[in-house]
Amino acid sequence: MDWIIQTLIGLLALIHLYILWFEMFAWESRGPKVFRDFPKDLFPKTKAMAANQGLYNGFLAAGLIWTFFITNLEWKTNVSIFFLACIFVAGVYGAATADKKILFVQTVPAGIALLLLLIA
Repeated sequence: MDWIIQTLIGLLALIHLYILWFEMFAWESRGPKVFRDFPKDLFPKTKAMAANQGLYNGFLAAGLIWTFFITNLEWKTNVSIFFLACIFVAGVYGAATADKKILFVQTVPAGIALLLLLIA
C-alpha cells in the first residue's frame, strides 16, 4: 500500500507543479482555454492574482516533494497528512467556487491518499 500512497503523492506534486506553471506563466495564454466560462478580458486583469495562487500551489508541491526525503516515518506521515489535507480542503473550496473539475483532479486523489495513509 505504501507504493500506492507514494505514487499518489508524486502525482499530486506533479499536478501542483503544473498548476504553478499554469497560473504563474500561462494564465493569459492557456487560461481562456481552460476556463471558457470566464470573460476573456478577465485574464490580463487577474494575472498577478493568478501568479500568487500559482506560488501557493508551488508551496504545496514542495511540501509533497519534501516527504520523499524525510527518513523518520512519524515525521514523514505527519508532513504528508498536513499537505494532503491542505490540498483536499483547497480542492473542495476550488470545486465549490471555481470549477467542478477541481474535485476530480485535486480533491479525490488527495482524499484517497489521505485515507490510505491513515489506515496504513
